[in-house]
Amino acid sequence: MSAAQSHIRSMRLASRRFARREDIGLTPAEYRTLARLNTPAKIQAFIDAIPQNFEIGGVTCLSVRSVLAENRALCIEGALIAACALWINGEPPLLFDLKAERDSDHVVAIYRRGRCWGAISKTNSPVLRSRDPVYRNLRELAMSYFHEYTNRRYQKTLRSYSRAFDLRRLKPESWVTNPKSCWDLGWALEAAHHYPLLTRNQGKLLRLRDGIEREAQQLRIFKRPTFD
Repeated sequence: MSAAQSHIRSMRLASRRFARREDIGLTPAEYRTLARLNTPAKIQAFIDAIPQNFEIGGVTCLSVRSVLAENRALCIEGALIAACALWINGEPPLLFDLKAERDSDHVVAIYRRGRCWGAISKTNSPVLRSRDPVYRNLRELAMSYFHEYTNRRYQKTLRSYSRAFDLRRLKPESWVTNPKSCWDLGWALEAAHHYPLLTRNQGKLLRLRDGIEREAQQLRIFKRPTFD
């Protein structure tokens, strides 16, 4: 495919409401699996059931195809599954990056119902979970994660949030069918403009999570495998 043909294809996909199987490169079986997930609730239940990716063999950023094949996912990988399912069913494939300090970022897929935003989230703990579509803007949605977003020292660490990141701007082979880790996508999210959630002075006033919150934070859906 020439550069001109590739550009035309990218422009066509960027404006496409529904992702056709031949456009994104999934097999019929893979496509049917995601096409059945035609509501955010169904998508959330599907990614909740995928075992947690503990990255035993090394750090990953798996594509949609790799998650389906390996049956494991962490937050950004679950978000890719969710975004792809949304696109197949006629909604834009949008990611939302929550950026933290002294902690890991969290990535969710987002969608709208009316004028309000909701989120589909892959997480292994009782915190940072999905959000119902009741948030009037992305700042409200991001702030709904603020209190729960803490590190191992129980410090509240969420500091900024990105614009909605439309995956249609990227080639599907970079995140849908990529046989390797999708680091280009990760770097693009990292480089996207982020909006601050609080000032430095506000950050100095934050309390640590209390005892009962710390206890709840230890709950896990999937246990990390142990090896003899």
